[in-house]
Amino acid sequence: MLWCRALHRAAATRLRMPPPTKKLKEGSDGRIEMLRGFVSGGWELVEGRDAVKKTFMHKDFNEAFGFMTRVALKAETMNHHPEWFNVYNKVEITLSTHDVGGLSDKDVELAQFIDSLTP
Repeated sequence: MLWCRALHRAAATRLRMPPPTKKLKEGSDGRIEMLRGFVSGGWELVEGRDAVKKTFMHKDFNEAFGFMTRVALKAETMNHHPEWFNVYNKVEITLSTHDVGGLSDKDVELAQFIDSLTP
């Protein structure tokens, strides 16, 4: 049995598997603080879902597409992909972790990165 664990650990290290995603439990202190952070950063709760959304306005399509590209590259490294909608200079992003059925630590990390891209 020990050799199985060691083999699995070695394979996970080689493949650089991300740590398991943790859902932020309803009513927990961590979730309340996380939601405060989202709301203070301009994110809104999505009605009927355990998700948050935010709209970003850019100068033109080129700037909006560049913003989306930077988010996409980060999302790919995290293996965590946002839902989004783009028309010309407007980008709407919704974050939720499908694997856990709601908001998770991955959404917090990606939202912080996204917010760091905007003035």
